Amino acid sequence: MRPGTYAVDVRSGRVGQVMGREGGYVQLRPPGGGKEWDCPAEDVRPAPPGEVLRAKVREINAEGRLP
Repeated sequence: MRPGTYAVDVRSGRVGQVMGREGGYVQLRPPGGGKEWDCPAEDVRPAPPGEVLRAKVREINAEGRLP
């Protein structure tokens, strides 16, 4: 997966932006920013646009801010 694209960590269902790859792991960051997490490359799949949008809305709601 290329940096900047969005992916789903199938272990947890979390959507993250691909930041890079290190060894057998993909580094993902929540759509609104925050702490990156590592996910084994075999547990990552591309995120459909609808899932990315839902993840972004959840981040905005969690932060209590409106666009």
